[in-house]
Amino acid sequence: MVPRLKERYLKEVVTKMTSEFGYKNPMQVPRIQKVVLNMGLGEAVQNPKIIESAAKEIQQITGRKPIVTRARKSIANFKIRNNLPIGVAVTLRREVMWEFLDRLMNLALPRVRDFRGVARRGFDGQGNYTMGLKEQIVFPEIDYDKVDKIKGMNITIVTTAKTDDEARALLGHLGMPFRKA
Repeated sequence: MVPRLKERYLKEVVTKMTSEFGYKNPMQVPRIQKVVLNMGLGEAVQNPKIIESAAKEIQQITGRKPIVTRARKSIANFKIRNNLPIGVAVTLRREVMWEFLDRLMNLALPRVRDFRGVARRGFDGQGNYTMGLKEQIVFPEIDYDKVDKIKGMNITIVTTAKTDDEARALLGHLGMPFRKA
């Protein structure tokens, strides 16, 4: 079964983007390559158990087992040693990625307190978009009573778009709720 958002991309977004940017071939239309969720946990230095709870929560949200990210070098001021676990990350592709984006845009983001849309300035210049969430509890998969600590996360959407304008149009047509200027 084709995910709902992917079906929308294939039926609506490709034709809108082709007319908007004047692509000659539907294969020129930018696509979403992957979505990366990252939870940086600096407090894991004092509390190593927080890595396990973060990994469990990201697995509940995505359905995929995350990898534990480790410090690349020692930083004395932050009491971080080389190879110390300091976060968890997971990369989503294909159908799982489309399902996650659909849940993010239609279920999780509207549950954010005082939500007025996501920032338009999260683009990096190469057509990729990064946004931050302050709380992992906006996802319906997370049981609020079992959460030991509120943790934020970064979500990066990697596209094949050459410019930020193409990527903004792609995500806008897919239904990303951007803030009104």
